[in-house]
Amino acid sequence: MSEVTVRKPRPKHLAVHEIRLPLPGIVSILHRVSGAGLFLLLPFLLYLLDRSLSQEGFATFEAIVGHPLAKLILIGLLWAFLHHFCAGIRFLALDLHKGLELQAARSTSRIVLIVSIVLTVIIGVALW
Repeated sequence: MSEVTVRKPRPKHLAVHEIRLPLPGIVSILHRVSGAGLFLLLPFLLYLLDRSLSQEGFATFEAIVGHPLAKLILIGLLWAFLHHFCAGIRFLALDLHKGLELQAARSTSRIVLIVSIVLTVIIGVALW
């Protein structure tokens, strides 16, 4: 007797807007995005560091950092750094096989998001 298997037709187009990614997946993607953003904006940060170290360049530094768009970029970089740091600690714990259960993974993902946003707000308000 031969068995006939009925296969579901594969979708022709991937509906990205219908995919519901779990919170640990979102944290993982944000970890990669924040790392890439930090890497790509590293020349800007090094330029600001260079301008801040000399007396004649410090006026340029103040002018750049005083601009509202630069402040938003720097706050975004602050969040990227804090999120990358917190998520990196979470991933190190996962590498040590801590928090691999579903509930623990969800709660640590939530903690990473909350801590990175709260620290960004606290430090951003202090530096603004």
